Amino acid sequence: MTAAPAPFDALVPHPPAGFAAATSDLSKVYGSGDTRVVALDRVSIAFREREFTAIMGPSGCGKSTLMHCAAGLDSASSGSVRIGTTELSTLGDRQLTELRRDRVGFIFQAFNLLPTLTALENITLPLSIAGRRPDRPWLDRVVSMVGLSGRLGHRPAELSGGQQQRVAVARALVSRPAIVFGDEPTGNLDSRAGAEVLGFLRDSVRELGQTVVMVTHDPVAAGYADRVVFLSDGRLVDEMARPTPDRVLDRMKAFDVRSRTS
Repeated sequence: MTAAPAPFDALVPHPPAGFAAATSDLSKVYGSGDTRVVALDRVSIAFREREFTAIMGPSGCGKSTLMHCAAGLDSASSGSVRIGTTELSTLGDRQLTELRRDRVGFIFQAFNLLPTLTALENITLPLSIAGRRPDRPWLDRVVSMVGLSGRLGHRPAELSGGQQQRVAVARALVSRPAIVFGDEPTGNLDSRAGAEVLGFLRDSVRELGQTVVMVTHDPVAAGYADRVVFLSDGRLVDEMARPTPDRVLDRMKAFDVRSRTS
């Protein structure tokens, strides 16, 4: 029998084995005085290894800020952020760059592919920058999973939007990162291409043992995840295991009702 997941508010500063990343009392503040905005307010959350987590909430609730801080793309105003057992605040700029390159994968709404490189060259670019050769069996497995075996010699302009995002997914997975973060990864895709990309992300968790964290506003996209965590006004307010689009939509409607009545 699978153990019940720990509640999001029962997390500790030093995540135990089995967690790919965690935050503790994470706050992010922009500006000061009359322009001060609290984007995150003492957020504590852990992302379990081999799990697909979706982050949802109303516009401006802090979803992307949480992802950016957890991934080391932005610094916290206070609190702790860890990738595995590494505390990000202890790292210098070069160490942080190396950690993001070697242990974190990124998938964004914009595909961020280099137009002059082939699909294969775009996929292996992080390894090339690091001066590392790809693990060929792993590369072949990732390429096969995302269905790009016949497109590796094509440049981005010769690929559809869905195929370009498949390249971005493969690029995020090729270095075997500890965790992959996706910021609205299907936002620029039609429903069919989006479903394919979400299926690849889900399969990367189930078949490759990957850990994936995705920010999304789409209940259908969230339905591919193992759990959904909900933010409101910079705070974690709820989580849902084994989500379905209908259950997620009902929860999001409750945010809308509360915002209209507050």
